[in-house]
Amino acid sequence: MTEPLQPAIAPTSAPRQRKPDWIRVKAPIGKAFSETKGLMRRMNLATVCEEAACPNIGECWTKKHATVMILGDTCTRACAFCNVKTGMPRAVDPLEPQHVADAAAELGLEHIVITSVDRDDLPDGGAKQFVKVIEALRKAKPAMTIEILTPDFRNKADAAVEMIVAARPDVYNHNLETVPRLYPTIRPGARYYASLRLLESVKRLDPSIFTKSGVMVGLGEERMEVHQVMDDMRSADIDFLTMGQYLQPTPKHAKVIDFVTPKAFEAYGAIARAKGFMLVSATPLTRSSYHAGDDFAKLRDARNAKLARETAPTI
Repeated sequence: MTEPLQPAIAPTSAPRQRKPDWIRVKAPIGKAFSETKGLMRRMNLATVCEEAACPNIGECWTKKHATVMILGDTCTRACAFCNVKTGMPRAVDPLEPQHVADAAAELGLEHIVITSVDRDDLPDGGAKQFVKVIEALRKAKPAMTIEILTPDFRNKADAAVEMIVAARPDVYNHNLETVPRLYPTIRPGARYYASLRLLESVKRLDPSIFTKSGVMVGLGEERMEVHQVMDDMRSADIDFLTMGQYLQPTPKHAKVIDFVTPKAFEAYGAIARAKGFMLVSATPLTRSSYHAGDDFAKLRDARNAKLARETAPTI
């Protein structure tokens, strides 16, 4: 059994930087927010919105958009940026796929995002549970589009990805998170090029599935390192890039080195679009599943426009 990895960064007692005005969001309140929270508890479901302390939870849950985190709420790793608790997870819940489908139906979702904790303790890393969730969602509402955000399935990625791709999600997301130089301290349990190969293999197995990946900035990365990550993503034929500001969840997590300005995000976005991404979302508050439904519609439109250009008769 794989032992949980320990944080690579020691807790710090230094005060956290004050957030600039462009980072601040309204506290979550209101009936719709409470109803979404109540539904998640009633269905015994975890959400990455809560577990990762997402700053957009108020906006998203008020719209009844929640990103379900399957395979429990306990991760077998301890990444320095992540607020999800670490330890030995409970057994996989066989009722979870149906609970996810029931929650999606009750929320009236047209597009759903499913993510998970890392489950290095499982022989398949949790891939079978992703498949069961996709199948339950398809059965409950065939027209709903499905986006998954998976871990890297360390040492079992080939079989895991093949299994999930065969279930045909509409979007396959796996985040690179940061630049290669920072992996030993920020994402110590993962390997940068293994994550790239995972996304590349999705496209190789089924080119019709949109691929997506995200990075955080503000961890001390250099601008040219971010540009290189973009190039690596395009070499892996990734369609959609998300970029957001890293925010320190607690004093024990990696510190924010700098708050990247909205203008700098605009520049990153322009460069990414020039490099050929089908879609780019680069703002301080961008997160992997933020506005995912609207972004999926944009992705589909961008692909259709590209196909139309490629098949248009030449004069």
